Amino acid sequence: MLVERVTLTDVERQGTPAVVAAHLRRLIGGVEEIEETVATIVSHVRAEGDEAVREYTRRFDTDGAEPRELCVPAHELDEALERMPLEVVAGLQVAIANVARVADASIGPEQVAVDLPQGHTVTLRELPVGAAAIYAPGGRAAYPSTVVMGVVTARAAGVVDVAVCTPPGPDGQAHPAILAACRLCGVERVYRMGGAQAIAALAFGTESVGRADVVVGPGNLYVQEAKRRLSHVVGIDGFAGPSDLMVVFGPDADPRLVALDLLAQAEHGAGSFVAGVSSSRAALDAVGVEIEREAVSWPDLEPDACVLIETTTPAAAIELANEFAPEHLQLMGAAEEALAGRVRAAGCVLLGPGGATAFGDYTAGSNHVLPTGGAARFASTLSPRHFRRRMSVVEIGNEAAAKLAQAGAPVANAEGFPLHALSMRARIPEPPSGPPLSENG
Repeated sequence: MLVERVTLTDVERQGTPAVVAAHLRRLIGGVEEIEETVATIVSHVRAEGDEAVREYTRRFDTDGAEPRELCVPAHELDEALERMPLEVVAGLQVAIANVARVADASIGPEQVAVDLPQGHTVTLRELPVGAAAIYAPGGRAAYPSTVVMGVVTARAAGVVDVAVCTPPGPDGQAHPAILAACRLCGVERVYRMGGAQAIAALAFGTESVGRADVVVGPGNLYVQEAKRRLSHVVGIDGFAGPSDLMVVFGPDADPRLVALDLLAQAEHGAGSFVAGVSSSRAALDAVGVEIEREAVSWPDLEPDACVLIETTTPAAAIELANEFAPEHLQLMGAAEEALAGRVRAAGCVLLGPGGATAFGDYTAGSNHVLPTGGAARFASTLSPRHFRRRMSVVEIGNEAAAKLAQAGAPVANAEGFPLHALSMRARIPEPPSGPPLSENG
């Protein structure tokens, strides 16, 4: 596996951390080439429903074989769970319990009333969406952990109707590990479909597929482009691009652990990006040696880039990480871990020699559906908030209405909306008429 070395000690030549981060991002592939294909799929599914989903399933998933029914029957979920090795079931149960505990802790008050000076009240009500769907990549590979991350978090948010969709393999079956995880999480509806057609079916609803209010989960570029294209129709968690990891480490970090953590994320395959960053050239050299040694045993690793970057100081490494905004950020080494409070942009931060990103992917309790592609600058880890929305309930009495009209009507007139102004002013009571004046005044 090719390891690229970058030295940032010559600041004038290399540019600011923002310039370097932009260069690193350009090493990762984009989505532009699949936009037209996804647009065609979305349009076809919207018009033809189940038949379009089945057509694309034949083409992309089952190698031309006739697809099975889209909705997986309950007995297949039970059978999949029964066949699952007990140690896998136990591991998923740990993940379910930890993710649920973290998700439950993030839920705040469902209703907050705010009394305003004019005498009225605005009550903020937070409600779960009616229906959510989790996209779990499957087919030739399977991610039961994604079922846990999505379903458990949606349940913590209070969503009752939670479905899972996953692409079938060439035999037309959904992967049994996905089905078993669905059964462990209490999911009743599982759809055998994937790709852009699955997202379109969930967004619009078809004869077999119930419409979702929110669709979350990772997937290939076709899945993500469909989510982006349909984000005006259905809520999404964000554009989940290729996985990336940045490890900021010092000379006291174990080079083999750093190398293994980088290689583990490279296991996500083409499109993934991994980077080790240190102010110690000797530490970088040691990690490079370990990467080459371990990679011999894993010849199929094909990340878009594996980069080792030398910075001037640990603080400069943190600044680069903030500009890059990685999906995962590990800090290993006393000096580096002491700077954790300076991290401003990362999907998930893992600290210390035990903080392998792989734990976050499975059993730590933090969610592994994270912002990618630098979106950690403005986006958050999947949480119950993605499945909830706030609604304002406004109670305005007569006295408050009159006060608000005096303030609001001039603004409406200034914006060119006289009927808005009239609607407000109509709430101002007419002044009482006094008794008629006498002839003497």
